[in-house]
Amino acid sequence: MMTLTQLRTFLAVAETGSVRAAAEHLVVTEPAVSSAVAALQKELELALVAKDGRGLRLTDAGEVYAGYVRGILG
Repeated sequence: MMTLTQLRTFLAVAETGSVRAAAEHLVVTEPAVSSAVAALQKELELALVAKDGRGLRLTDAGEVYAGYVRGILG
């Protein structure tokens, strides 16, 4: 079951473009961010992020889902 923490974490990754920056923003560890995003992707059965050099980029599905999550979280 997806959690509010997973949604907030995914949105932080979407907005910062990196696990490290999202972890700093959320004041959690990088593994916690990676785990939350991985669990969300598994739950949705969708790839939301893809590696892009040293950072991450949203997939097309990730872009759509980020818009949805922004609407939910305001």
